Amino acid sequence: MKNKLLVFNDKGIYCAQADVYLDPWRPVKNAIITHGHSDHARFGHRYYITHHYNIPILKHRLGDIVVTGKEWGETFTINGVTFSLHPAGHIIGSSQVRVEYKGEVWVFTGDYKTEDDGISTPYEAIRCHTLITENTFGLPAFRWLPQAEVMQDINTWWAQNKAEGRTSVLFGYTLGKAQRLLKYLDSDIGPIYTHGAVENMTEVLRTIVDFPPTIRITQETKKEAFPGSMVLAPPSAHGTVWIRKMTPYVTAAASGWMAFRGARRRRAIDKGFVLSDHCDWQGLLESVKATGAERIICTHGYSDIFSAYLRELGYDAVTENTQYEGDEEEISVGNEKDTEKKEEL
Repeated sequence: MKNKLLVFNDKGIYCAQADVYLDPWRPVKNAIITHGHSDHARFGHRYYITHHYNIPILKHRLGDIVVTGKEWGETFTINGVTFSLHPAGHIIGSSQVRVEYKGEVWVFTGDYKTEDDGISTPYEAIRCHTLITENTFGLPAFRWLPQAEVMQDINTWWAQNKAEGRTSVLFGYTLGKAQRLLKYLDSDIGPIYTHGAVENMTEVLRTIVDFPPTIRITQETKKEAFPGSMVLAPPSAHGTVWIRKMTPYVTAAASGWMAFRGARRRRAIDKGFVLSDHCDWQGLLESVKATGAERIICTHGYSDIFSAYLRELGYDAVTENTQYEGDEEEISVGNEKDTEKKEEL
């Protein structure tokens, strides 16, 4: 294709015909934003377009911005290019972007997962000629268990800790993972306390999803209240003065990286639960096939490995560099990827 519909430049993924960027990482005039994680939703753009569920998230994180909300599948045309947003299933309000011009269709997935988590609008495979896909967990070693099994394990762990008079401290990223965990925690076991950052974001999202009740942890919260309870906190709280109040406590992290041997040990976590808001290896392959795309552009994650495998299957697959990093809660273990990959392989 001589004139590509979307190109990668130093600001982001660019549609020159419409003068629009998708998830740009530098300030631009027009930006379509797939979801609220900070590696995809940056401050400084003049005009934002996103799904309307994502608007309160963006305003909470970015402040007073000029933003327009769209419905799933609603088409809008800019200089002859037709755009629409479709569910990505990654977190609440997360979208894929469909771009069509003169019969050519491209789809940018943003971040996505194929399992229906019950709080995000489920992922939909969109037919296209060219697919831009993330590859955060693009290794055969990554195969997720069903969410229901993981949450049962988490609730069992909590109940056991309560029986031993301990506080259960569960780490998950402030936006997305924390709410997914909260939705399925068994509040009959005990009260659920939240770190302020988790509580602030959950309050924003309560207008969209019905979550169990939570109690914000403040300076006035007595340490006697914690034994037997569940505490939801961002990974950054681990090892800080803030967590000492929960003593005696047991820690756990919910992340796709917990599938790697040694990840829990390196983070000084007592327990690891494998729960990711991204596709596993099989989910990526099934998604690629379902789109019918002949050309695949692989971005952040294990893009070289995944694209090489796609080429073996007969796809026209290439890689492109971006500044997307994967979910922020994953970054602290991101440096372990190469070491762990060698162990697994």
